[in-house]
Amino acid sequence: MKTGDIARRSRTVTARDIELFTEITGDRNPLHYDQQLAEQSRFGRIIVQGGVTSGLLNAVVAEDLPGPGTVFLETHWRFLAPCRPGDTITGHVEVTSVREDKPITTLDTRVVRGDGVVAIEGTAVCWTMDLGPPDAIGHGR
Repeated sequence: MKTGDIARRSRTVTARDIELFTEITGDRNPLHYDQQLAEQSRFGRIIVQGGVTSGLLNAVVAEDLPGPGTVFLETHWRFLAPCRPGDTITGHVEVTSVREDKPITTLDTRVVRGDGVVAIEGTAVCWTMDLGPPDAIGHGR
């Protein structure tokens, strides 16, 4: 891994994502469930939780770059625009620095909706532990 390396991952968010996130966290904000209230809000319709949107960055970091064995040490994210059920979102990460003395990388991060609007942008610092030799599916042990 080196400065300038890039990874992306896309998915379409669904109403089921809202339900699953609520099951995990207990976040029952009416902006995620009440169509009438959401229509009267600045968002104009139902939105997915920010954790659903930023969760795509977890997947990019853990699965793609830096990859398996990676955890966040620090994140600084600005939530700039909502995502809604049916939106296809793409998480982007770019390596901006790699420490020589420790397995720590700094990343520029963003999530972009299918219409080109940036929903989240910011930075992340990650630690990647060595998982050993890859197993049959490409992950370390």
